Amino acid sequence: MNILKTTALTALVGALAMPAMAEQRVLKLFTDASDPAPKAAFEQLVAGFEAENPDVTVEVNTFDHEGYKTAIRNFLTADSPDLANWYAGNRMAPFVKAGQFVDVSDVWEENGLKDSLSSALSSMTIDGKQWGVPYTYYQWGIYYNKDVYAKAGVEEPTTWDEFISNCEKFQEIGVDCLTTGTKALWPAAGIFDYLDLRTNGYDFHMQLTNGEVPWTDERVRNVFAEWAKVVPYTSKNVAAIDWQDAASNIVQGKAANYVMGNFAVATFKDGGMTNDTLGFMDFPTINPNIPRAEEAPTDTIHIPAGAKNVEDAKKFLAYLARADVQSAVNATLGQLPINKNSEVGDDPFLQQGFEVLSTAEGGIAQFFDRDAPAQMAKAGMEGFQEFMAYPDHLDAILERLEKMRQRIYKD
Repeated sequence: MNILKTTALTALVGALAMPAMAEQRVLKLFTDASDPAPKAAFEQLVAGFEAENPDVTVEVNTFDHEGYKTAIRNFLTADSPDLANWYAGNRMAPFVKAGQFVDVSDVWEENGLKDSLSSALSSMTIDGKQWGVPYTYYQWGIYYNKDVYAKAGVEEPTTWDEFISNCEKFQEIGVDCLTTGTKALWPAAGIFDYLDLRTNGYDFHMQLTNGEVPWTDERVRNVFAEWAKVVPYTSKNVAAIDWQDAASNIVQGKAANYVMGNFAVATFKDGGMTNDTLGFMDFPTINPNIPRAEEAPTDTIHIPAGAKNVEDAKKFLAYLARADVQSAVNATLGQLPINKNSEVGDDPFLQQGFEVLSTAEGGIAQFFDRDAPAQMAKAGMEGFQEFMAYPDHLDAILERLEKMRQRIYKD
């Protein structure tokens, strides 16, 4: 009799539990957060969301960086997840235009994201709609050796003219005004991007990387005219060295300034620099009549068109956009939250970067090799590298890039 009662009770409990179990929903997230810090940040993000949404289980599939670039093109057209990690700006544009990402403008409207995530609004908007939620970025700018500045007797410049004037003083003490390492091409793109953003503004820069402006346009030539002013004061043979080698020039006081992303701070400090000897400044003003735009590669999460659980996916994006969530995620990443109401740790470079990016009324560019198609990006960066070594090749470089533009964007 006891056995029968126990069996009946077990069956009753099981029957009562079934509806609750049926309520449990699954959310599939694919990401390339395979490095230790990003992986930890995503684990923290998922745990926090599940704690607030106990009826949702998030299943994460993590790919390595390179593998993910190929995988996303496959899974968006086949076995799609509910959420996919990607990048802002022109990197998301092909998927948007192909109808592979869901319009999430309602998430932005319902959560006031056009205000709280305003610095990244332009890079998340195509055809007046928002196609994902950004959660982290990092600033680019100019890192400099404070001791070298003191030795040359110069102050931190706010305009390009002041920057070039300082270059003459650095030359007098035998120091390169600007250093970089373009063996891998991309560091030169950071210089070009900022010169274009400061000369012509964000909208023009996006038109150029979208293939809407000829490379032979006079406005493009104006960018290289500004670049030519600093070429004589730039370290020699930059095409033969990596970005880390150029960082050593700053550490050793062989150069004063370096246009670089915030990830380089660790390299500077590993070389012996401290907050007392390493400085950071926003790229100086060239044209005071255009709104200030910045360079900040932005990571994002999107809902693929083939998502099976769109409702919970939108909940996840709203959670991801919150100030407290972005504060916590970026504390783990060592990067910057995009929500302007988030908090940043006591690292002075992150604090400066947060202020610079949060107040960038002109827009946020991603980076030349993210904003331009891969073939155009490679050709452009090769051209930038060549210009730094041979400024007199400019006409040939621009004509070559224009031919590439006509072919690549036509295709």
